[in-house]
Amino acid sequence: MTHTDIKSEGWISRLPQSWQPYAILMRLDRPVGWWLLLLPGWWGIMLGANGIGGMVASDWRLMILFLVGAIIMRGAGCIINDLWDRDFDKQVERTKLRPLASGQVSTFQAGALLFFLLFCGFIILLQTSLVTILLGVLSLAFVAVYPFMKRITWWPQAFLGLTFNFSALMGWSAAMHRMDIEALALYGAGFFWTLGYDTIYAHQDREDDALAGIKSTARLFGENSHFWVGIFYLLTLVFLALALFLAGGGVVGYILLIFPALHLAGQVMRWNMYDSYNCLHIFKSNRNFGLWVLLVMACSHFSVNGIEDTFRDIISISSWG
Repeated sequence: MTHTDIKSEGWISRLPQSWQPYAILMRLDRPVGWWLLLLPGWWGIMLGANGIGGMVASDWRLMILFLVGAIIMRGAGCIINDLWDRDFDKQVERTKLRPLASGQVSTFQAGALLFFLLFCGFIILLQTSLVTILLGVLSLAFVAVYPFMKRITWWPQAFLGLTFNFSALMGWSAAMHRMDIEALALYGAGFFWTLGYDTIYAHQDREDDALAGIKSTARLFGENSHFWVGIFYLLTLVFLALALFLAGGGVVGYILLIFPALHLAGQVMRWNMYDSYNCLHIFKSNRNFGLWVLLVMACSHFSVNGIEDTFRDIISISSWG
């Protein structure tokens, strides 16, 4: 049986037949990718607003813009990646059925869709602050160069971390209209998180990559991958705690950080690097980690005293009624 992460069933199968290869080219069948792009941006917005209690209408509007933008730009990034890699993808079991590699979509058709997505993404970007617009334009250079990294460095996963987590910088700057050290701490957390989960992801293709001459941290670390992923995840948590500290977060945020920490520990313990399906399952679970961190950011400025006061107010109102 061919190992592929393409999902042509479900809602994708209900699209017109001629649309389905384009949806798959954008990885709309695999939503975990846009979640992983989106969530650091949402962290930045939520932390910049001092948690959910400080969110105003403009912040919620940003959350929606970032959601739409993440889906569009993740699709654009996948097209760029597949245009670069269409010859390599033919040699890898998991990717040989992708629309460009299999010939379902031509390079001209993919380029036309890419132009349309980039145009839509730019229109969304214009709805944000000047700092965010500049960061978004800068990120395009990273998006364009990233697919080439696996040819020249053993660390393409690190370059993906630099690329994907621009959304953390953009989320903070969109909410605050400036760049601060708190955003850089979030960026660091996202960088090490991506370095960890994409190393897990790359283990699916370790043998095919070796034959095709593709470099990755999975091949670089080999049998020591569990150790290094654990280190990267530990650094993720350190930088998240640093971001909370720099932003003046309350004790509740630090307490809730236990849950994403446990999630990452569980990933490392359950991960079997020799099982492609297990690698994909563990990789996908990172959406849940990102949602745990979003909860931490939502509660980042809650204090124990504040929660006690809230409960007292509720009890007082209930008693009065």
